[in-house]
Amino acid sequence: MFITPAYAQGAGDPFGSFGVLLPMLLMVVIFYLLLIRPQQQRAKQHQEMISKVRRGDTVVTSGGFIGRVTKVPDNTDEIEVELSDQMKVRVLRSTLMDVRVKGEPVKDQA
Repeated sequence: MFITPAYAQGAGDPFGSFGVLLPMLLMVVIFYLLLIRPQQQRAKQHQEMISKVRRGDTVVTSGGFIGRVTKVPDNTDEIEVELSDQMKVRVLRSTLMDVRVKGEPVKDQA
């Protein structure tokens, strides 16, 4: 009752409160460099690719269809793709996975 417990005083953090913030900041930078930035670059390349679609290009849709572009209206997000001689479909530009220009060979997926 008369004796109070003695608490050991911890050693001071050499970095102060910055020592807790530094690893968190480092993780955010690494996350940005490895995940966010490459994804933004891929999205930019995809947007550029679908904006350059022209009549006669061969396209691959996200559903796996391969066809030839027959109409590319300027004022809409849809294009017309010919899948066979009798079948033409309208697809959204955003669903295009790959655009192959006339005469371009198949890309290597290495």
